Amino acid sequence: MAAELHVELVAADRNVWSGEATLVVARTTSGDIGVMPGHQPLLGVLESGPVTIRTSEGGTVVAAVHGGFISFADNKLSLLAEIAELADEIDVQRAERALESAKAEEDAASERRADVRLRAATGQ
Repeated sequence: MAAELHVELVAADRNVWSGEATLVVARTTSGDIGVMPGHQPLLGVLESGPVTIRTSEGGTVVAAVHGGFISFADNKLSLLAEIAELADEIDVQRAERALESAKAEEDAASERRADVRLRAATGQ
């Protein structure tokens, strides 16, 4: 079994992150899934949620992902997201305001997106 897998996190508008990792955790319609080197091939639908990537160098990359697909084969993991933002790109105060606004408007979809962005940015 290989010690690492190649990961590509791509949003509709850009390549968000690419590199080698030892573990990726993502939320799918079937629940949370962890993918490590040597995992069985898979294809799934991504739910809105944070994606956590443990890099081969020992670091952690977190991204807020909203919809898309996850695919794994031959130690290559592709996360093809409708929208994806790295945690360090997220303006926490703006996300907090968006969450409050969505709650006030009772907009469940916007509330979920804002909540995912906040959790990714703050590590919760």
